[in-house]
Amino acid sequence: MADQEEEDLRTALRMSMQQHSPPEPKRSKPRDSPLGAPTSSSEESPEVKSRRLQRELMAAAAEKRMLAAKSYSVAVGSASKSVKKGKELSVKDVNLGKELLEIEANQLFSMVFGDEVSKEILAQWSNQGIRFSPDPETSMGLVQHEGGPCGVLATIQAFVLKNILFFPDEFGKVASNMAQNLGSSILSNSECAASNNFAALTEEVKRRALIRSMSEILFLCGANRNAVIATLSVPGNSDEGSGYSAGNEIISNAFEGLSIESGLDLQKVLRVTTCTSQESALQRLDAALPVFQSRMGALLFLISALLSRGLDMVQADRDDPSLPLVTAPFGHASQEIVNLLLCGQAVPNVFDGKMDLGGGMSLKGISKSVEVGFLTLLESLNFCKVGQYLKCPKWPIWVVGSESHYTVLFALDTSVQDENELEERESQIRKAFDGQDQSGGGGFISVEGFHQVLREANIKLQPEKLDHLCSTGFIVWSEFWQAILELDKNFGGLKDSTGLMGKKVFDLYHFNGIAKSDLNGNQIACGGETPIQRPRLTKLKVSVPPRWTPEEFMADVPLSSASTGNESAGKDVEVSKPEPSQHAPLVDCIRTRWPRAVCSWAGDPPSIV
Repeated sequence: MADQEEEDLRTALRMSMQQHSPPEPKRSKPRDSPLGAPTSSSEESPEVKSRRLQRELMAAAAEKRMLAAKSYSVAVGSASKSVKKGKELSVKDVNLGKELLEIEANQLFSMVFGDEVSKEILAQWSNQGIRFSPDPETSMGLVQHEGGPCGVLATIQAFVLKNILFFPDEFGKVASNMAQNLGSSILSNSECAASNNFAALTEEVKRRALIRSMSEILFLCGANRNAVIATLSVPGNSDEGSGYSAGNEIISNAFEGLSIESGLDLQKVLRVTTCTSQESALQRLDAALPVFQSRMGALLFLISALLSRGLDMVQADRDDPSLPLVTAPFGHASQEIVNLLLCGQAVPNVFDGKMDLGGGMSLKGISKSVEVGFLTLLESLNFCKVGQYLKCPKWPIWVVGSESHYTVLFALDTSVQDENELEERESQIRKAFDGQDQSGGGGFISVEGFHQVLREANIKLQPEKLDHLCSTGFIVWSEFWQAILELDKNFGGLKDSTGLMGKKVFDLYHFNGIAKSDLNGNQIACGGETPIQRPRLTKLKVSVPPRWTPEEFMADVPLSSASTGNESAGKDVEVSKPEPSQHAPLVDCIRTRWPRAVCSWAGDPPSIV
């Protein structure tokens, strides 16, 4: 069945052919106009001319896409005929890519699913396409229908948001206006502003952002040298193809009964192409997008990322390569999958660098800065420690992990990550401390490591304080941090005689792509209280209090005593007053990035499950 997107393209083509007067035959030079009659160029007002040019651009883009999809459909048809005639497929002949060797296909299937995978897990990963939400309020978001592939979808979503929000010039004027409007102070007071503006995104802008994001992730996995794009051959097709719509119908019908339950099943239908330039990858992804939008899309993108990295390299990245990447018993994407898509390496941990365990053994973490980051509820439960690379990405966008699901948190303004002088100092000290932490995130280091931290951070502790901290044979972060707060800035500490560090107030947005019941305010179904099943986009107002005194840090006093009465006279009233506090598990994740943050929102609490 043809997509709504296809109908929009056909509408664009029809619009491009509409004229205010009957079209004239093309001539090599303009015909002489009757005396006094204005030429067509002088008849058009700037507004009319702008609309005409816009229609022509839309039509050109539509035609280009339809030709690309038609080429893919023709290639699919040729491949099917070749199979029937017993001809060997080749990239040169049909441009579908090459087959994997049987040993490669078996290794790939085993790596992803293991040797004993349930039909339920296979069904989850074989029924999830990469498609945008049809709901206008969440139209920038990818919809999840099945549990399991959320780690893949959330990571792609994070890169899509990066491209739409922070590279608007690449995707058209609408995206540019949206980013500017969403970042304005006027819209910050409206709970519907983000949703209404996301609805203004055109299908073409979203499509281009998606293709660019997929290419970016695959080249990241391929160490910026290559991107491997995995698609599926479509057996049983005798139609030569009749455009984008026909390509979608063929693919949808052919995949209806497709079942992949082994490496051999995968080998029969999987076709891979290696691209060594961004341009070729974008063209390939553009032509093959209907396949990624199909029910096999999320699985195919995961396979593309694994092959881009290289199966042997993926296994070398992991601490335990014997375990499947899709975790039992519920089929969730492992941290290794998420890390592969975020940083290009399938490492299993979220701390910075490596952790030496002695005896030549080490645990692998994140080795470099990333474009979009990661936060997890598990850190608030003290199960792990997210390092600065993932916690402070280049762009203010984070994949958020819970025990069973991945969602996305983002800001519209990069200044939410700006640090003042003492915040930067704290980050520097914490990074030095974490670099010596061999406890697996336990928050303590050896005496030898402690002296290294003091040297790196240029901290001069008094002898009696140093002896006290080292008396037990190990140093705990909380005790060290209290000593730093009590130590004057001149000696490398953070003691500030004013006690003021400045309160931050900013907005964050949380997107959960899995369809949930929604009864928030204006999202109530027309004519009744029936909940609508749709993805959720929630706007949160976040307030981060001024830096605490040592006593407040140890006692963890409420915000009201830490943030009122200490603001300078010139501060805005909204900044000075305490914000109403609401709690949800997402808030615990946010506090791992902004300690003691207070969050509030309208309607139902944001869900990370």
